[in-house]
Amino acid sequence: MTIITFIAFTLLVAVISYIATRKTDETSADGYFLGGRSLTATVIAGSLLLTNLSTEQIVGLNGQSYSEGILVMAWETLAAIAMVVTALFLLPRYLKGGLTTVPQFLEKRYDKGTKAITSALFLSGYMVVLLPIVLYSGGLAISTMFNVSEAFGVSDTAALWLCIWGIGIIGSIYAIFGGLKAVAVSDTVNAVGLLIGGLMIPIFGLWAVGDGDIFGGMTKLMDTLPEKFIAAGSSSSSIPFATIFTGMMLVQVFYWGTNQAIIQRALAAKNLKEGQKGLMLAAFIKILGPLMVVLPGIIAFYLFQDQITKPDEAYPTLVREVLPASLVGFFAAVLFGAILSSFNSALNSSVTLFGVDIYKEYINKEADEKTIVKKGKLFGIVLALGSMFIAPFIANAPAGLFGYLQEVNGCYSIPILTIIVVGYLTKRVPAIAAKVGILSGVILYSISQFILKPYFGVENYPHFLHVMAILFVFNILIMLLIGKIAPRETDYVQEYTKQVDITPWKYVKVVGLVVVAIVVYTYIYFQ
Repeated sequence: MTIITFIAFTLLVAVISYIATRKTDETSADGYFLGGRSLTATVIAGSLLLTNLSTEQIVGLNGQSYSEGILVMAWETLAAIAMVVTALFLLPRYLKGGLTTVPQFLEKRYDKGTKAITSALFLSGYMVVLLPIVLYSGGLAISTMFNVSEAFGVSDTAALWLCIWGIGIIGSIYAIFGGLKAVAVSDTVNAVGLLIGGLMIPIFGLWAVGDGDIFGGMTKLMDTLPEKFIAAGSSSSSIPFATIFTGMMLVQVFYWGTNQAIIQRALAAKNLKEGQKGLMLAAFIKILGPLMVVLPGIIAFYLFQDQITKPDEAYPTLVREVLPASLVGFFAAVLFGAILSSFNSALNSSVTLFGVDIYKEYINKEADEKTIVKKGKLFGIVLALGSMFIAPFIANAPAGLFGYLQEVNGCYSIPILTIIVVGYLTKRVPAIAAKVGILSGVILYSISQFILKPYFGVENYPHFLHVMAILFVFNILIMLLIGKIAPRETDYVQEYTKQVDITPWKYVKVVGLVVVAIVVYTYIYFQ
């Protein structure tokens, strides 16, 4: 029954995606990379949320909350504020310029060299970090949930390879052969399933805690474990409270406002109004994120702390113990969809970056749109195969790899955010300043985290989020100084390409204020 339910829901998603995308012209760049610039608010919101949410986050954050409590909700709730910033500041400028990729703006604002450096940083991050990690964590989750090694009579390693390649092949079909719209539509259907399935886990968990009374279970949880419901992290926690005002917000704005795998959904909006509505809808749902990725870990601590030996076992243990057997197949299908979403979204964005920013620019300047799409697809196939080969070997990596790789992402996230912010807020800062800023950010952060931090010791060194904030300010000052000494000859003026209507949603500021107020109130309440 579990297998039948799993296959049925997965096929349903595939059929809906096919029907929704069969009329989209996949041979044009806009059609393939941006779904014909036709995405509506609900599709954008669903795709944003599911691209973000995957097994490493569901399992990892619940594992952290099992150990540390609700303070790890910062990764979820503060994302809502970053979406408001994106909707109000970045998206209007992106759509005004008719962008397909974020690095395209950098070419117009600075030069081709800056765009090439940024595209290369994005692609290296996806190739080395994101795609293999998503495949590995997803393969591990599915292999464990279905006990694949026992079902097929193979070793655990063989079962892991089997699941990784299954996810990789299916995800590649969506991303490479379906284009962005197929990815976005499948994400939306899976997002509905994830909301239902994800909320079922804490509900059944609280039911177990409260002996049949959900609200009583929540009260008992808060009364018994008050230390788990303090939002402000101490200086020794994974998220000290002070980092919320420094690097945490910078990471969030980079992720939701400039990361190609995420922002590509909003770039594909049919107009600014739909894009802003989609971001605001996603922000409201994101505020509820801790119910799925934080609360279950605390419930697992209350119910099973004597059984669980590793924090990352918290969520799988809770699912196995509290979810009725008849619903396991549906939940596995939803989780499978979340894994696919993160994989195929990053892969589709890699295809877009390669085709538009590298192939067209440096390999074949005369290529027409059909050729760009075709070569992008070939690059996607090579990238997917490479990721599928690399992913299983992550099992042999040292413990703590995932946390380490999150820190590694700072090598490119903050430098890219720096040059985008300066690019939009100034008119005379030249291209050489952007190159110095981005290279300085990469080099200084690498020295800080991989040379100085091991030398001085983790206990005596600033948190990596503080380091990000310090370097962000430092590199902005460097760029402004260069702009003062050797400014551009003319002011940068952004051109309106008129590809979509950029009339803003009239309620966007009011809704944005409401979102920010809810986040602030949440922190005050859990003090």
